[in-house]
This record gives sequence, structure tokens and C-alpha cells, in this order.
Amino acid sequence: MLWNTRRWTVLGCVGCLAASAVLAAAVLGTWHAPAARAEDRVSAAKASTDPALERTREEVKMLDDLYKNAVVSITRTYIDRDDKQPAIMVAKQVFSAMRKQGWHSARLVDATGEPFNDENAPVTDFEKAAFKAIREGKPYYEEVVGTGDQRRLLAATVVPSVMQKCSDCHTSKKVGDVLGFLRYDLKVR
Repeated sequence: MLWNTRRWTVLGCVGCLAASAVLAAAVLGTWHAPAARAEDRVSAAKASTDPALERTREEVKMLDDLYKNAVVSITRTYIDRDDKQPAIMVAKQVFSAMRKQGWHSARLVDATGEPFNDENAPVTDFEKAAFKAIREGKPYYEEVVGTGDQRRLLAATVVPSVMQKCSDCHTSKKVGDVLGFLRYDLKVR
């Protein structure tokens, strides 16, 4: 009984984050299809030859929109200048819950070169390559690793400072500056 209650509590939290993201996007007008990028055009060409990989890329896009819109919505709604806990900390708790449930792995990684804490520094070879790509101005970086049913998509999506509240903590950054990236690790299905 307790396990069922916990599971529904976690799912309820994720549901609330999803609802908040959709509501914020609708109200703020941020819910839109991303502009066609070179990677998207290449992906479309590959879709017919590898539909599983294309589905996984679409899952990354959906998760990225969900997490980023949720953080922005939480920040705008609940965070003020005196708060010591930024909204990304809530997202990190959701990342942990999703990993523990076996869905996927997501992690916030610093791209400034001066992380607030060492746990946000790039660690893996992929994260170090993504760090370099993001610093060079690429909004997205990916690698496919493994073979057969062990294939995984590793993806990194840029996290910029999107509002003044971001710069309240990241004092050396202004709106539009890159703060980091979200690193995703999903099984290709």
C-alpha cells in the first residue's frame, strides 16, 4: 500500500510539472515547434532508415521541452530574490526519480567552466565533447553508442539564461548567455 502511495505521489509530481509546463507555454506563448536546424534535416533523412533512433530523438525533444518549461514556470511562479533553492533543484529531483524508475537519465552539466558545485562539471567523455560543442555555439549535440538492443542515444541541449532571475544567481551572466546543458541518456527503442 505504501509503495502504491509513493508511486502515485511521484507520478503526481511529474504530472504537475507537465501540467505546469504546458500551462506556462500556453500562457507565455513559448510552446512552438523549434526552427528547422541542420540536425533536424539530417534526422528527417535518416528517419526512414532508422525509425527507432528518430523516435528516441523525438523523446529527447519532448523531455527537453517539458523540463525547461517546468523550470521556467516554477521560477516565475514560486521563486523570488530571497530564495536559496533555484527551480532547477526540483528538476534534478525529477531527474533522479526518472532514473530510479528506469525511464532515462538526465543531468544538468555546467558549460561556463566555473560550476557552482563540482557535481555539475562535465565528467564523461560524452559530456566533455558536449561541453566543447555547446561552448562553440551548438544548441544540440548527440552520439549514439552501443549496438543492437544495447544502443543508447546520448544528447545534450543548451541551457541559456532565459530571464533576469537566472542572472540573480549567475551574476556574471546576462539573459541569453549559456549556463550549461542538459545531458540525456536514453535507450534507443
